[in-house]
Amino acid sequence: MPVPSAPKSTPTFREAALACGLVTVEQFDEAIRELSGDESSLSEGGATDQRIAELLVEQGTLTSYQADQILAGRTKLNLGPYIITDWIGQGGMGQVFKAVHNMMGREVAVKVLPLAKSTDEAIAHFHREIRLQAQLDHANLVRAYDAGHDGNVHYLVTEFVNGSDLRRLVRMNGRLSMHQAAKIISQASQGLSYAHQRGMLHRDVKPGNILVASDGVTKVSDLGLAGSIAEADADPRAGKIVGTADYLAPEQILNPRGITQTADIYSLGCTLYYAVTGKVPFPGGGTREKARRHLEETPWHPMRFNEDLTEDFVDIIADMMEKDPKDRIQSMAEVVDRMEPWVRESTVMPAERGRRSPWAEGPAPAVSNEAAASARGPGEGGHSGLSDEIDARSGYSDGSEASHGSQLTSRPSAAAQDTRPIGQDARPMVGPTRPPLPIPQPRPGDENSGGHVAAVGVALAVAIPAAMLIGALIMFGFMKLMGL
Repeated sequence: MPVPSAPKSTPTFREAALACGLVTVEQFDEAIRELSGDESSLSEGGATDQRIAELLVEQGTLTSYQADQILAGRTKLNLGPYIITDWIGQGGMGQVFKAVHNMMGREVAVKVLPLAKSTDEAIAHFHREIRLQAQLDHANLVRAYDAGHDGNVHYLVTEFVNGSDLRRLVRMNGRLSMHQAAKIISQASQGLSYAHQRGMLHRDVKPGNILVASDGVTKVSDLGLAGSIAEADADPRAGKIVGTADYLAPEQILNPRGITQTADIYSLGCTLYYAVTGKVPFPGGGTREKARRHLEETPWHPMRFNEDLTEDFVDIIADMMEKDPKDRIQSMAEVVDRMEPWVRESTVMPAERGRRSPWAEGPAPAVSNEAAASARGPGEGGHSGLSDEIDARSGYSDGSEASHGSQLTSRPSAAAQDTRPIGQDARPMVGPTRPPLPIPQPRPGDENSGGHVAAVGVALAVAIPAAMLIGALIMFGFMKLMGL
């Protein structure tokens, strides 16, 4: 009868650090010697794994993300030639990591298709995204550099934008001025115009997909939902509503097969509304309610949330957000032209056209205390909206975005403007707080070893006191029997 093998234990920090190839024996031993001679370190327990990890991060040998993963016993921190250095966030089709090419030293972003989602259909979608993005090369679009797979993990490599997306920018710093918003939206329009001229639609334009680099350059990202007008029938998502509920054009809801570039213009108009007000056009409610309001209702006048706006600037937002695509601004090039006076901060603004205001002016609907509390959340609904796909046959998805923002009958106070930092940005230097690279580690059974050890510990903790109690009772009975 074969003897079952014991589960493999999680590698020690030293074993994992050396196995991943990011730390040499000399570097590890030097860190131990430095900590052993440091009196403050000795008072904290000496050269513990935690202190060694922190020192290696301080020295620049490891990043804090790498230290987190190695402390957890993970030994594979690469995808092909790309060394993973940090976790960036969650995209529509997978996690996004920061990485560096091991030979070229170039920092990149790596989008990874999760193993749990690696169905044949998902892989086909992912490969399609890679081919579409490879066709585009513009200063205001995130460029694709490479693609490949490591075992059964598929990944896309793009340029890394050192900055923030527009959603976080507004949430952290508050609504933007007309000049700031015009510069960002104008550059995004130029990138989208380039894509449109090549027959491509983005279909998920939103603040989270507009990246603002530290040097002021704006780039549109996440072309995962992009589609070719000429190949619409070949798109496996044809006939399905794709996009994010807060920014969906009405025609994306009514006729997802027949959308044109004006759908991206509507979504960019909603994005501009958010940038200068800190609010989505239709806050509150779930996905179905948001979709209905895009079709039937008019947003609150932006000047209710930002009294520094001018009517001319607000007119551009209105023209981008017309319900009927034929009444909307027809090209991204026209958006760029209309934004130009504010990009230059010209003192000479276009003459007012005296048009009827398209914005809602009625009183705010009554809300319950629960709804009011929900409305005080972040300005943009949800972390990524509808994200992937909605079946048009049923109309909408059941998953709705969180209710955020508020509609007020007067200009909101500063407290009503959400300017809180993103919670997940405040991370400790070392600690397993960020998700691991979704790739199998070389030592099977590692994930269960911790639970096995914990179970043994609990069993012993219960068994030992119980045995002592039983022994005491037996001894007491024996002594009584002997008359002692």
